[in-house]
Amino acid sequence: MNTPRKRTRTVIVRDLRIGYGYPIAVQSMTATKTSDVERTIEQVHLLEKAGADIIRIAVDSTRDVEALKIIRKETHARLAVDLQENYRLARDVAPYVDKIRYNPGHLYHHEKTKPVKEKVAFIARIAKEHGLAIRIGVNCGSIDPDLKKKFPDDAVQAMLESALMHAQLLEDLDFTNFVVSLKDSDPLRVIEANEKFSEKRPDIPLHIGVTEAGLIPDGVIKTRYAFERLLSKGIGDTIRVSLTLPFNEKYREIEIARQILRDVETGNLQTLHMKPDQTLNIVSCPSCSRVENERFVELAQKIREATQFAKNYPITIAVMGCRVNGPGETDYADIGVWCGPTIVFLKRKKQILGHYSYSDILDRVVEEVHKLIQEDQPEYDYAEM
Repeated sequence: MNTPRKRTRTVIVRDLRIGYGYPIAVQSMTATKTSDVERTIEQVHLLEKAGADIIRIAVDSTRDVEALKIIRKETHARLAVDLQENYRLARDVAPYVDKIRYNPGHLYHHEKTKPVKEKVAFIARIAKEHGLAIRIGVNCGSIDPDLKKKFPDDAVQAMLESALMHAQLLEDLDFTNFVVSLKDSDPLRVIEANEKFSEKRPDIPLHIGVTEAGLIPDGVIKTRYAFERLLSKGIGDTIRVSLTLPFNEKYREIEIARQILRDVETGNLQTLHMKPDQTLNIVSCPSCSRVENERFVELAQKIREATQFAKNYPITIAVMGCRVNGPGETDYADIGVWCGPTIVFLKRKKQILGHYSYSDILDRVVEEVHKLIQEDQPEYDYAEM
């Protein structure tokens, strides 16, 4: 890279050092249900073999914790745990992982009357006792409700405020072994948020990624767009490529991340002169243990294929794999679907239109896309399409 890396401090994840002076670490996340021990171990091994520096596993129940204990015995990989909505599980998982990721926007779910500062202090105390690193993982689709009210029309500022506040909370607790991430499905917002954070806190290592980047090849292009611009400015100490892939192909996230790093290092910036297309944009999540029906990956692919008639229209369709982040992470889309075990919810902007079976949802999405086009172009007659 022509631009020197930001002089961020060192964060230690077991034997791995993240920050200025060290190679940019590559991460991924298991997409299986954590309680499905056999498949989760299989995926950990796939990611490990592909060269993942850190592998994240989601834990949201005592059942997941028991599964994690078994998984830990079957791999020497550096494991990060995603606390999802239950911050108190930090105490149970700490002996089996090397890093904890918590989402500031999820801390309000449990013990709602308890101040956020106390919850952060609990996580920090556990991490310090066990020598763990922490990631403050801010996500556009799950911003703290108070910050959403404060910045209703500025997702970047809401993310930035959240990240800065939680970094300060940890530092006030004398805990500095942490990284920060500010993720969005829009690469432009990812760039803006990370640049602003880096300007205000150039000492804190950043984990960068475009969340819900979607299917290949579009998801790779979006990710490249953000990574090439941030890494070329020396911003980013660890990265995650988040793609919607069949579960047995999750290793491709690692391969693609490594290729982007090589290209940036050699100056092969493939998206440098591109502008984000004002065309059909399919946003879809990379899946995780929250996914309640694996058909969502197939659904995302079918929606992309069935809506190609709208490829020249600036319409965003979001396909989310769960009911936890799905509602919030589809708010920014023109059309959003989020998947449950047997039904799929359909939204227009923030309005829920109803829920449908997996066999019926595709036709409804296509219908809503036609309606969007007709609202913009009254002469458009989708009955004749």
